[in-house]
Amino acid sequence: MRNIFRAAALSALLSATASQAAPAPDDLAWQITEGLTTEIGARPAGSEREARARDWAVARLTALGFRNVRVEPFTVTGFVRGAETAELTAPYPHKLHITALGYSVPTPKGGLKAELVYFPTLDALKAAPEGSLKGKVAFIDHAFVASQDGAGYGPYGAVRRQGPAIAASKGAAAAVIRSVGTDHNRDPHTGVASFTDPAKAIPAGAVSIPDALLIARIAKTGKPMMIDLVLEGRPQANMPSGNVIAELPGRDPTLPPVMLACHLDSWDLGTGAIDDAAGCGIITAAALRTQRQGQPLRTIRVLWAGSEEIGVFGGAAYGKAHAAEPHALVMESDFGADRVWRVKFNLSMANQPLRNRIAAGLALMGIVPAADKANGGADTGAIIAAQKPGVIDLDQDGTRYFDLHHTPDDTLDKVDPVQLEQNVAAWTVVLKEVANEAGPIKPAE
Repeated sequence: MRNIFRAAALSALLSATASQAAPAPDDLAWQITEGLTTEIGARPAGSEREARARDWAVARLTALGFRNVRVEPFTVTGFVRGAETAELTAPYPHKLHITALGYSVPTPKGGLKAELVYFPTLDALKAAPEGSLKGKVAFIDHAFVASQDGAGYGPYGAVRRQGPAIAASKGAAAAVIRSVGTDHNRDPHTGVASFTDPAKAIPAGAVSIPDALLIARIAKTGKPMMIDLVLEGRPQANMPSGNVIAELPGRDPTLPPVMLACHLDSWDLGTGAIDDAAGCGIITAAALRTQRQGQPLRTIRVLWAGSEEIGVFGGAAYGKAHAAEPHALVMESDFGADRVWRVKFNLSMANQPLRNRIAAGLALMGIVPAADKANGGADTGAIIAAQKPGVIDLDQDGTRYFDLHHTPDDTLDKVDPVQLEQNVAAWTVVLKEVANEAGPIKPAE
């Protein structure tokens, strides 16, 4: 019965959306970002909200004139948030702002009261003797700071991804980390903690950066710290998810397509504006703008991937489903909505003229080429491994991205419409060239 109601609702949504005039290309990226964050809001992987977002995407892309619009379903082990509180009870009482990390398991009924042991770095935790944290809570600090390219997220993000599992291996009853972010708001950042053996998972949470600084100051006194921790979130198996795929057919259907990716899901604390509704707005608007300049030679395919946040399940599902299907070139937008400042290429020497044309067009916008090779994004990784297509990365300014990433502050008001439009313009410069390239497009050897 629930599915019947959903089908009826989707039919009504398709009819209503199709009856509206398609927005002007200049407004489309904003309208998609606004629509997803306002009409749907937070879109946790596997949730009813993510399902509603897929219905919304199908209706929207169909109304915009995309063809072959469909959902490719899969299931995931998701994460369902529960009650979450933390209080430092000794040596000084302080309430802490905390959020559970994805795949945390619940604390015991009534919470967990234990000694809090401070580690200034992940390496310090790794060096702790086996069994030294039995019955204790590990606190893991780090020193992530803002940068234009967001390079620190890789090494410092390991505190969140690996830290809880390492703490568990030392006997810890739970782990708390300094949020992997660069802001100084009292908002914690969520994200996934990776447990290779789910049976050995422990409760894991992140406190806001001001609270982490407080803990670090108290740790310097040498006085024992005690924490009262409640984290009731839990993993949940067999949750429905899926990828939304749509195409703008090219003049020559025998040529491999150009694929553009974003992800449709988001964390639940905010409304997923910069991560990643804006990315879906950017790639969709650029695809349509390119088509409106004249039907391109190659088909342009858009992938609005599901369940990226909890493990890139949508990208993996796409890679598996389309592993035998040639792709000419792939790109992804998943780093917010601030201006594009740099371009990276992974193209063969035979594609040097194509690279030069793209670089020249982007140079007029102040976008500079990098010496580093493009490597794509999370949701394109599986198809890149399977098909070895060309790759181009348009790098956005990430200076403020990790102020907002995975927090309650990831909301529409943080998106600058002028910078969002600059993204669409840059993507259109690239798409106009690659979608009309008649010869083979290959990566560097």
